[in-house]
Amino acid sequence: MDLKLAGKTALVTGSTAGIGLAIAQSLAGEGAHVYVNGRTQQRVGEALVAIRSQVDAAKVDGIVADFSSAAGAETVIAKLAAVDVLVNNVGIFEPKPFAEIPDADWYRFFEVNVMSGVRLSRHYLAGMLAKNWGRIIFISSESAVQIPAEMVHYGMTKTAQVAVARGIAESVPGTGVTVNSILAGPTASEGVGGFVEAMAKQQNKSREEVEKAFFEYARPSSLLRRFATVDEVAAMVTYVAGESSSATNGAALRVDGGVIRAIL
Repeated sequence: MDLKLAGKTALVTGSTAGIGLAIAQSLAGEGAHVYVNGRTQQRVGEALVAIRSQVDAAKVDGIVADFSSAAGAETVIAKLAAVDVLVNNVGIFEPKPFAEIPDADWYRFFEVNVMSGVRLSRHYLAGMLAKNWGRIIFISSESAVQIPAEMVHYGMTKTAQVAVARGIAESVPGTGVTVNSILAGPTASEGVGGFVEAMAKQQNKSREEVEKAFFEYARPSSLLRRFATVDEVAAMVTYVAGESSSATNGAALRVDGGVIRAIL
């Protein structure tokens, strides 16, 4: 299937590893000119090398920016005035009991996970509307629907992303711009991999034992019964970014391994 992404410009935030890197690589493979983003030049440089090693003649550049404040979005916008595809992927997570989450953490999570996408979408939307074509995609999570007790603040930001995506879509009906969110399930990203390794070491168990226990007790509704790969998530995002997805708009699309039991 030709997704008609050749010649399109795409920005993927938080794309030096994990799901973001997989999305950037997939979009580059479809011929898009992709801008990857990370907090350090070293990480961005490594991501560029990784993509170029996997995609022949990849058109890929990098932008160093930290989205822990508004300055991150300002830095990106100053270097990249317009995009055709915006993937709001950057995000942080941290398991912590609700009673131990201070105000600062609530604000920090909202700043990075939600406001980064709000600021970039607000800027790039105008250019998309001027061309009557564009894709804005928020990488949310099944945690938006089934708030995890072990990190309520994270779940809150994922729900907010779904609401923001739908709201933006509602604001531009009848145009060639679509806005969607992706509900990713437990995924074997760099961050999750580190978390599993730490849990395995702490519990003196193997990685496989920890993964099995996770799906038995923490996510028992999973039909996949394993962590999704980053490429499985990236495949959905790439389709939504393409021309063929024009009738998919304002949607919260699941790549959750069947964790969410609701049928609607």
